Amino acid sequence: MLPYPAPHAKSDSVAAAVPLVEITRGEIVESRHLGALAVVDSDGRLLASAGDPFYAAYLRSSAKPFQAMPTVASGAFDRTGLAQDALALMCASHHGTEEHVAVCQRILDASGLDASALRCGVHWPIDEEATRRLAAAGLTPDPRHNNCSGKHSGMLTLATFWQCADSDYTDPSHPVQRAIMQRLVEFTGLPAEAISVAPDNCTVPAFAMPLANAALAFARLIDPTSPQEARRIVAAMQAYPHLVSGHGAMDDMLMRAGAGALVAKGGAEGYQGIGIRTPDGRSLGFTLKMADGAARAKGPVIYAVLERLGLATHDVLVSLESLRRPEVRNHRQVVVGEMRPVFDLTIYDPPLEFLR
Repeated sequence: MLPYPAPHAKSDSVAAAVPLVEITRGEIVESRHLGALAVVDSDGRLLASAGDPFYAAYLRSSAKPFQAMPTVASGAFDRTGLAQDALALMCASHHGTEEHVAVCQRILDASGLDASALRCGVHWPIDEEATRRLAAAGLTPDPRHNNCSGKHSGMLTLATFWQCADSDYTDPSHPVQRAIMQRLVEFTGLPAEAISVAPDNCTVPAFAMPLANAALAFARLIDPTSPQEARRIVAAMQAYPHLVSGHGAMDDMLMRAGAGALVAKGGAEGYQGIGIRTPDGRSLGFTLKMADGAARAKGPVIYAVLERLGLATHDVLVSLESLRRPEVRNHRQVVVGEMRPVFDLTIYDPPLEFLR
């Protein structure tokens, strides 16, 4: 039985992290990225790790599938009459394209709201072409272009359904946020007091917990015996992966390649959560945190874990080949180096039970 870390203890990223990826230029290693990861099954057993699998880190946007669950479970989503694309956007860190904004607006319309109800703040679209088009039209972004506007519109859908939209739905004490915390408790196996909370960049609570518990949540998310709302969320994300992120982005790439076997949701500062249905029928969760927040280093780690543990079919790995050892190119598109995984996986045989 492995102990939980102290709920509000500061994470020592130096002690918790190990070198995961190195970047070469010519024959020299120019940079190294450290991090930690955990692979867990849906019964709460630790199967593999690198670094400290109980490193406490913020899920950031990787929490979004769980934040959408109360909106589905309550009946609020069905009452809107919206389709799967809207549910996918509620789980998204979208890129602010015209399609993303249009789906967000449909969610708001279904609750009789407009963009002014969103409390996520404003930033230019992540998609560079969308930003150029917006600027060329002489327009500026509004809250719908925020990558978290889908999540916020989903929270507003629930707040409207529960008739509590007149209070601040981003406050941790709001009924919507309390319902989300309860879902995290159920899926992670942690008591609420062991989940640290701080404001995310979009104002709503962000949640920190050990990587192993977050991996458990993703294993339970993709498990075919999970609650109906979880299965519906997974189906929507897999059906519209480009709405969950953007065309060609990491989550889009993983879910397209997985063809129903993967559900993926990345978060800021180098976080990634993945639910996996393995070729032999197991439900696993895999969480990764880059200690320096480097999202660029996630791909080689993800590919290496899927390959080394046999968690994906040959066809899936072929589709993800570009993640294996990405080339480093200069401005003339000449290959000058590569990114490559450099970590050893600790494999637990037998698996380690960590739930109390």
